[in-house]
Amino acid sequence: MMHRQPGNAETGPVIRHGPALRGRAGLIGGLAALSGILFGLDTGVMSGALDLISQEFILSDFQRESMVGVMLLGAALGVLGAAWLSHRCGRKRTLVLTAGLFVIGPLLCAESTSYRTLMLARLLLGLATGATTFTTPLYIAEIADSGRRGAMILGYQLMISCGLLAAFVSDGLFSYFGGWRWMLGVVGFPGLVFMMGVLFLPPSPRWLLAQGRERDARRVLIELRGLPRLVMAERNAIMARLSARRDGIGSFMKDPNCRRAMWLAVGLQVAQQFSGINAVLYYAPYIIGLVGYGHYVQVWGPVGIGFINLLSTCIATTCVDRVGRRPMLIGGFAVMALAMAGQAVMVAHGMPPAPGMRLLMGACMLVFVAAFAFAAGPLTWLLCAEILPLRGREFGMACSTCANWVANMLVSATFLTGLEIMGADGVLWGYAGLNAVFMVMVALRVPETRGMTLEQIEVELMRGTPLRALGTRMHSRA
Repeated sequence: MMHRQPGNAETGPVIRHGPALRGRAGLIGGLAALSGILFGLDTGVMSGALDLISQEFILSDFQRESMVGVMLLGAALGVLGAAWLSHRCGRKRTLVLTAGLFVIGPLLCAESTSYRTLMLARLLLGLATGATTFTTPLYIAEIADSGRRGAMILGYQLMISCGLLAAFVSDGLFSYFGGWRWMLGVVGFPGLVFMMGVLFLPPSPRWLLAQGRERDARRVLIELRGLPRLVMAERNAIMARLSARRDGIGSFMKDPNCRRAMWLAVGLQVAQQFSGINAVLYYAPYIIGLVGYGHYVQVWGPVGIGFINLLSTCIATTCVDRVGRRPMLIGGFAVMALAMAGQAVMVAHGMPPAPGMRLLMGACMLVFVAAFAFAAGPLTWLLCAEILPLRGREFGMACSTCANWVANMLVSATFLTGLEIMGADGVLWGYAGLNAVFMVMVALRVPETRGMTLEQIEVELMRGTPLRALGTRMHSRA
């Protein structure tokens, strides 16, 4: 059954699909989102493996930071490569190539015999991880209907959380055998499964129409939507936007509306990383030991972090298309700022803290992770996929995703040095202040895109509607 809400001539009607029409797109989106498991595994495994690698290769703090940072450098380069490939060859073929790297990279990590060879293997894995963070949200946004686009893209973040939890559990198990090679190599098995599954994905209908392959695009849209009337309406809306925009970097260089969307996307990605989340995820055992917990808690404490991260992401997936993007983001950054400030206050009383303070610090850390997984973690990827215009979307997504990985690298590759220079309380106060700033940025600049099609968002953006006001009229009518 098809339901329509009133719309004007410029934005068109809002089409809501019944459950029977969503299943195929949901299945395809879910399969694409499995790449998130690989992203989560690659991010999480180094948390437990780093100390064991440091013992075997006798690494300094700088080399430990470099071991984390080289994957993030590779990810930034992978984003740029994926942007070119997804435009020239399509989103599906880019995902197939990425899946192959997820098989080769972990095997090379497991076979590394020196610090240098392991660094090269981690760089290769970074290329794969960066490519998938660019391509997967873009692909899902282009096959999803407006009613479930938020939940489907957040499904990708849910898979990342599953991968993180799996990484922390495997690290805990393999730590009893000193098996860092197994910790890194085990990622190749889900990589192989993903590579086989991604072969059955259809191409993006929006990419097909951009290439002039209308017959193939209609076939994919019928597969995704079911009803011919829905297919024609969506096809016409996509073609209208394709004919109205220039392609690639030219749109962003010449059109201020494109540029402001890109700068907002870049700002959201930088905010996500400078919240401090990856300082917690990459160095969780180190932080747990720093506050006075023993070896057992250092090994299994990250599993608790991974579980909270997964649970909070599940809740976000059910709320995003009901509550909306803006309220969740504002609340998330506010809670993250308070959690970091609470830890800073307790650390200021001395390190390691007293037993009671230690428990409170652990609780604050878990609250911080939960708030991130509920808001900044998933919603950043969702909003970036939504607000960037169709023509030149690859360029905009490349810039914003590359910014994410560069910011990630800066945070992760300087965390240990920051502790030495500023002290733990100084670092925590810094992150608390940044999260407060990001909360204000969201309140002033981020739009509410819940329930809008990608074409409706683009029409409002291109006629000069302020970013904060995108969708305001539609939501006021709802």
